[in-house]
Amino acid sequence: MEEEQELHNLSEVSPIMTIDLKSPLVSTLKTAAAKAGLKLLSIDEGQDFHQQPTTVFQLGLEDSSHALRFELSSGFHFENPELLAVLDAHLAAEAKRLSAPRPDCMVTLEGLPVTFTSFQWPCHSSVSGSDAFILHGEIHLQDGGVHSLMAKVAAAVSLTFADIVPSMEQPFAESFLYNAIRKTIDKGQLEFLKSGNLQAVPITTRYYSRWQKKFVFTETSDEQRLQYLLSKVYWISGVLGENRPVWIADPRDAQYLNTTEEDLLRMAREKSAQGLLKLDGEFAAATPQLLEKAADFRARLEKALEFTKPKFNEEMRSGRANM
Repeated sequence: MEEEQELHNLSEVSPIMTIDLKSPLVSTLKTAAAKAGLKLLSIDEGQDFHQQPTTVFQLGLEDSSHALRFELSSGFHFENPELLAVLDAHLAAEAKRLSAPRPDCMVTLEGLPVTFTSFQWPCHSSVSGSDAFILHGEIHLQDGGVHSLMAKVAAAVSLTFADIVPSMEQPFAESFLYNAIRKTIDKGQLEFLKSGNLQAVPITTRYYSRWQKKFVFTETSDEQRLQYLLSKVYWISGVLGENRPVWIADPRDAQYLNTTEEDLLRMAREKSAQGLLKLDGEFAAATPQLLEKAADFRARLEKALEFTKPKFNEEMRSGRANM
C-alpha cells in the first residue's frame, strides 16, 4: 500500500506523463536510489537527440535542496549484474556530491572552477557520418560572477573508445567524459567566451590504458594534487559554498588525477594539520587561512584563462611576414 501511494504521488508530479511507473527501468532506479540514500523526487518523459523517448529522473537527499537530473533511454535495461554494480556505485557517489554546497561544480587541474550543464544524455550517434558518439553540453566558469564565461561543447567519442565501456548511457559514460573535457581545458583547447559556437572535444583511446585496464587522463605529482585539492576547497567551499564542506574522496577526481581516493584523503589530512582545511571524515571546508590566499587562486585562474585563448602571430596579422 505504501509503495502504491508513493507511485501515485510521483504520477501527480507530471499528470500527463505516460511512463509506466512499474516498468523494470523505474523499479531498478527506485531500488538503486534507495540503496544510495536518495529519494525519487519525480519522473518525467524526455527525448534524446534523435527524438527517441527517454526517462528523466530527479533524485535528491532528505536534507538537501539539491537535485540530481538522471536521464536514461526508456528502453534501457540493467539486466547484467555488472551494469547494476556500476549504477549502484554511480548513485552512491552522486549522493555524496549532493551533500556538498555545489554538487554541480568541479575544478580543473590548472585552477578553473566550472559547472557542467545542459548535457543531453544519452550520447547519440553522429549525424555527420563520422564514426563517433556525440554529447552536447555547456561548461560555465564559476568564479563568483567576475567573468561570466562559458564554452559550448560537442564531445565526440570514437567507436573504439566506446567499445571499452558497457554503455554510452549516463551512469557509465559521465565520469570519463567530464574528465576528458577537463583535460581538454587543461591543454588550452577549449576557449571560454561570453557566447559562441560548439567546440569539438575529441575523445579517443589515448585516454585509456589497455595495459592497466583503466582511464588515464593526467599524470600528476603530489604537489599538483595538493594544489588541486586546495583549489577545489577554496572555490567550491570558500567562494561558492559559504564555507560548507566539499567531498574530498571523489572517485571522479581520483580518476582525473590518476590517483586514489585514499591518497586524496591523505593529502587533505596533511593540509588540515597545517590549518588550510577543516577536515571532517571525507569532507573538507575552507579555513580563514586558506581564504587569505585568495590572490594566489585568482592569479592561477587568470593564467589558466589566458592559456585557453587562441594565440596569433602578431607579425603575420600586421602584414610583416615573409610570404
